[in-house]
Amino acid sequence: MPKQLIIDGTEIEVEDGITLIQACEQAGVEIPRFCYHERLSIAGNCRMCLVEVVGMPKPQASCALGVNDLPPNRDGTPKVINTRSPMVKKAREGVMEFLLINHPLDCPICDQGGECDLQDQAMAFGKGGTRYHENKRAVDEKYLGPLIKTMMTRCIQCTRCVRFMTEVAGVEELGAIGRGEDMEITTYLEQGMMSELSANVVDLCPVGALTHRPWAFNARPWEMRKTESIDVMDALGAAIRVDTRGREVMRILPRNNDAVNEEWITDKSRHVADGLRTQRLDQPYLRRSGRLEPATWTEALSVVAGKLKSTPSARIGAIAGDLAGAEEMFALKSLLAARGVTNLDCRQDGAKLDPSLGRASYLFNATIEGIEQADAILLVGTNPRVESAVLNGRIRKRWRQGGISIGLVGEAADLTYGCEHLGTGADTLQEIAEGKNAFAGILRQAKHPLIIVGMGAAARPDGTAVLALAAKIAIDASAGKAAGWNAFNILHTAAARVAGLDLGFVPGKDGLDVAGMMAAASEGRLDVLYLLGADEIDMSRLGGTFVIYQGSHGDAGAHRADVILPGAAYTEKDAIYVNLEGRAQMTAKAAFPPGDAREDWTILRQLSTLMDATLPFDTIGALRGLMVKSAPALAALDAVTPAAISGVERLAALKGKLGAEPFSASVRDFYTTNPIARASAIMAELSAIKAGDGRIRAAAE
Repeated sequence: MPKQLIIDGTEIEVEDGITLIQACEQAGVEIPRFCYHERLSIAGNCRMCLVEVVGMPKPQASCALGVNDLPPNRDGTPKVINTRSPMVKKAREGVMEFLLINHPLDCPICDQGGECDLQDQAMAFGKGGTRYHENKRAVDEKYLGPLIKTMMTRCIQCTRCVRFMTEVAGVEELGAIGRGEDMEITTYLEQGMMSELSANVVDLCPVGALTHRPWAFNARPWEMRKTESIDVMDALGAAIRVDTRGREVMRILPRNNDAVNEEWITDKSRHVADGLRTQRLDQPYLRRSGRLEPATWTEALSVVAGKLKSTPSARIGAIAGDLAGAEEMFALKSLLAARGVTNLDCRQDGAKLDPSLGRASYLFNATIEGIEQADAILLVGTNPRVESAVLNGRIRKRWRQGGISIGLVGEAADLTYGCEHLGTGADTLQEIAEGKNAFAGILRQAKHPLIIVGMGAAARPDGTAVLALAAKIAIDASAGKAAGWNAFNILHTAAARVAGLDLGFVPGKDGLDVAGMMAAASEGRLDVLYLLGADEIDMSRLGGTFVIYQGSHGDAGAHRADVILPGAAYTEKDAIYVNLEGRAQMTAKAAFPPGDAREDWTILRQLSTLMDATLPFDTIGALRGLMVKSAPALAALDAVTPAAISGVERLAALKGKLGAEPFSASVRDFYTTNPIARASAIMAELSAIKAGDGRIRAAAE
């Protein structure tokens, strides 16, 4: 039942059950706060959000007082809330004075300067001076790992970082010791935090106590140009902001998108920026006498055109990598289709996903937000914590609310939430499908069941049979449930995968998939292989095949290449990516490619001219116009269109023999999953730490 309140003289109707600070926000009134955060539990310990409730003798902490807790007026009139009265002004000034008693006045040398809530609120709600002239308290620095720089003397004990690590990241490594003046935020054993989401605490910190260690003292916020873009380190498609100074990407921060990443990003997404500067391909190369030597664009493209024109189409193949944008995949497919090439694949890992069955057979159909409705989840061949850490946080968020059962078929792992390990292989999945496992009953009784299938199950030789079995379980679990609920979900790990499947970048009639091309290359039946940023295949099996590599980094593909065509990274082009739930999103050009590198679609457009098969577009707009005709789903940016469940039904009808081997993880090292991450010194350090005993040691050790 809605509540009537009078806030600063304006009568409004607010939702039942919300807090007073939320009611004030709905009324358009700004309430200062340090400890309160919309996505964390209420602590009520900074007291900056004090307001006056007429009829109550003292100022009230609006974050901890619900509108339902307000005592009613005797005459039945709405409660009156004042946020700008002399009482409130004096109370807030007093709170701010206490907060600044021990705070060092080092704003000019603080990395938080310019983005500091304490600065802003001291100016807006504080006094012009202090009455405290004693010595300030000093606190020893803490070592929280290679990503987080600390200056704990600045800490105001808001505990946002503690609540985030405990509630969202699910890693109970940060907390408070001591009482009163001696209270300190620390990792209890003075060791760094190992969580894929740990660096989000820097965004949460309202003062300069926690800042980005890799970014320390590099630039000030007002020196940089801010570009809103999309992350491609996994298939989630998190909203990010890329900050650049000149041609250089300085840092990457999260943007709010409730439907996808809320306001969190992974440590890899945030700190991979140094990988955008190193190991870059900045000019074309040709292999002459066994060595790669610099070449001009004309020379390199002429060699490529000559090879593609002179080679029979059946002996040409193309593989699209995990970071390729939709535009370049469409351009490459169009170019090779003109030559009659059918050996195409965007599934580097060999996942048995078939777009001809329908979109629902390869999407996360319940959507990311839909996880919060689930009451039973079956994880098949996946470890969401390393494959999509932010999505894993969404599952944990649902688990913390209670009333949900989670089962795992595959390698046992610490997923940060309670999970029943049902088995390791397809035999367990078969038992669930046949109703011989108790979890089958849980799925049937659930109102909103989810079956989440990872690449560890889909990329096996028996992937088709495993996917068909999972689809059958999903259909059985969905029977009689809410209309429109599709329990079948694929957890992709590659940002480019869904767009590639939408565009049909898969083998045509009699065409070879990745495994077939690798076998043909090793046997001498494949003469030319075009790698569009594909680095995750076994280059040692390519034999004497002529390899064309188009990409941004000098990774495995470039080392094996006979011709290198330097392309643009995701921060250097406007490209469409489709996330795992089928949401088309666009990156934005925040910087220019280095040296002579070019945007990928322009390379293919020029190559088509030299091949006498000119592609029918000269601009990115014309390319997209043709592209969305072949894949209409790419036209609706930032929208999810539910896919027909018939795709899952067709998948469930497929037959195949199940293998006996257990499901294995598709991501072994969270920090080095793509060429940009492997070029990052920060990711290399984190990977080395993880490969050790998994613990970041304190500096003294």
